[in-house]
Amino acid sequence: MKTYILILFASSILFLNACRDEDAIELEQEQEKESEEEVEPDLETYPDWTAATHEKGDPNYNVVFNQSEVLRFDIEMSSSDWSAMQSNLSSIMGSGGRPGQSISLGDPDWFKCSVKFNGTEWYHVGVRYKGNSSLQSAYRSGNNKLSFKFDFDEFEDDYPALKNQRFYGFKQLNLNNNFDDASLMREKVGADLFRQFGLASANTTFCVVYLNNGSGSKYYGVYTLVEEVDDTVLDAQFTDGSGNLYKPDGDAASFAQGTYDTSEMELKTNEETADYADVKALYDAINSSTRTSDVSAWKSSLESVFDVDNFLKWLAANTVIQNWDTYGRMTHNYYIYNNPETSKLTWIPWDNNEAFQYGKQGGALSFSMSEVGTSWPLIKYLMAQDDYKQVYENYLQQFIDEVFVPENISATYATYYNLIKEYAYAEESGYTFISSDAAFDNAVESLKTHVQSRNDAVIDYLN
Repeated sequence: MKTYILILFASSILFLNACRDEDAIELEQEQEKESEEEVEPDLETYPDWTAATHEKGDPNYNVVFNQSEVLRFDIEMSSSDWSAMQSNLSSIMGSGGRPGQSISLGDPDWFKCSVKFNGTEWYHVGVRYKGNSSLQSAYRSGNNKLSFKFDFDEFEDDYPALKNQRFYGFKQLNLNNNFDDASLMREKVGADLFRQFGLASANTTFCVVYLNNGSGSKYYGVYTLVEEVDDTVLDAQFTDGSGNLYKPDGDAASFAQGTYDTSEMELKTNEETADYADVKALYDAINSSTRTSDVSAWKSSLESVFDVDNFLKWLAANTVIQNWDTYGRMTHNYYIYNNPETSKLTWIPWDNNEAFQYGKQGGALSFSMSEVGTSWPLIKYLMAQDDYKQVYENYLQQFIDEVFVPENISATYATYYNLIKEYAYAEESGYTFISSDAAFDNAVESLKTHVQSRNDAVIDYLN
């Protein structure tokens, strides 16, 4: 009898605990639901807030990437936030290196600002500096024209009424400073040409930046507004934007034998479920011994995890425009996306301000790629296969036939010249990479010469 009572008592305790657990779970779920409910912004505090301009929704490319005018962004910061932002940058720059020597930087901290555009204000926006070698070089030379990144809901925890604040549907945007580019056009034109060639690439447009840090508004010059890949590019340019997106940087970005390192494969999406199996599969496939023992098996394995055709298409376009600061020369400046539609890693170019140049840093790669060694296996091993090389050469021809056409590109340069000329001439010492008005004019003319010479070079190579 005592045993029966004890069992009954224990069962009652378990039942009561289960009920309490269910109650606790329900309460927690209700609290989570309440916390997820957006607090409507107080229009007295945030009078410019509207659904179309500030709330989460489909991105408005017509407004944000308007191609027919130069956009204007006014950034306002408190003097204390501005001072803290400069101290943060100074501490990062003091972490090592010397002028002309690139070091790997961590991302600078976010600070609060307001952003005004076309008479409308966005509130408590996150702003930080961005870049690596371009940021270091400009900073150490005393040039104040640095690149910025906006995150429109970075401080939503501090201001719940601004939860999911967007800029016409965009969460993040980049303001690239056109580093070391007297034409101010290379970043924009490079990204646009890739996209015109059928490759995924960020949208761009020209803008000017004014910044008030408590001492009055200051003109910072002509910037290129660049779309954020992990914000809107995936959904806009892929059928399914839910896959893994990586931004490799460092030795592992070469995919060379012995370099695999997940810490250098920054995952920009699906961080909580990361196992890096897809990039490891590419690393293993490109470096497999079957490349020499069973070529057919090697190709089949590689093509099952990597969009080879897409990569060769990018390689062709990138080589024609002479972009040295990218794969084959530098271990950065690209994304790879595991496209759910194909289950293959797809190449996405990034950061084109060093394109369209002769000779800098040893120059871009030759058309034959004969100088490329095993430290760049995605080029070396693909180009060693006759069928892959033929695909690449076909894309060289297609690019100059359909996209990089001298008459069309020269007309584009002329249009952009007229669009930004007055803003380029207005740039001031300490906030510019242009030494004179004539330097801007000459840089644009050099771009026109460049497109014709590269077309001639492709024809000479293929013939």
